[in-house]
Amino acid sequence: MGWFADKKAIVTGGAAGIGAGISRALAMEGTAVAVIDADGAAGRETVAATDTMSGSAHFVEADLGATAACQRAQHDAVRALGGVDVLVNNVGVQPLESYANVEDTTEAMWDTILAINLKSYFLMAKYAIPEMRKRGGGAIINIASVQGLQSQNLVPAYAASKGGVLSLTRQMALDYASEGIRVNAVNPGITDSRLLRRAASLEHGTVEQVIARWGEMQPIRRVCTADDIANAVLFLASDKGSAITGEFINVDGGLMALGSWADAAGAAADDGSS
Repeated sequence: MGWFADKKAIVTGGAAGIGAGISRALAMEGTAVAVIDADGAAGRETVAATDTMSGSAHFVEADLGATAACQRAQHDAVRALGGVDVLVNNVGVQPLESYANVEDTTEAMWDTILAINLKSYFLMAKYAIPEMRKRGGGAIINIASVQGLQSQNLVPAYAASKGGVLSLTRQMALDYASEGIRVNAVNPGITDSRLLRRAASLEHGTVEQVIARWGEMQPIRRVCTADDIANAVLFLASDKGSAITGEFINVDGGLMALGSWADAAGAAADDGSS
């Protein structure tokens, strides 16, 4: 996709899991990428992996759970890149200790999850859109989750955050379509990532056995990969998706088509982005 050769992109939660896959895919296409993540070691590793690619990567270390951190990360990324054409809001958390019903979910845990999984998406878009306007438009891709459409047990804050991402996506798409800024979402299903593997550790059997079992419960008979998600992001970010805005794509191995899926995923139907 030659369209990416002169483009500049920001990927939040871009150092591991799905985020790393997206960062690498964009750099492979020739994009200059700012990888924003709280994990310094993983961030530097992801950037190093792009050395032989046609694009480039810059690491910005930031925990996007606070407004000032989002603003500073956006500023540092734009300064490193010289602008921004594509924003991929990918950062997300679902701590193992947060699996609980509403009664047992603490307000602090609720606030933490909503701040990172939803508020940071709002803030990063808020600060990126003026920069996109300077370049004549752009694309925002929000990594939501199948949890925004259906939910498993014991994830009230996570499910609420992902449903909010989908609504925010539709709303921003309407406000900025006339300026050439498209806003779409990708809903990963059960995707092999650091977050998924943490969830798998709660189940019976080895992590590999659990992931294989979850994969067999999907129509395509495997879990999705970071590359699967990245391919959808590349399409939505490129001019090949120029008529698509306000929409979402499920990259879930047929999970939503299957319908009743919560038991298949256990504690793992997650975007796996962090």
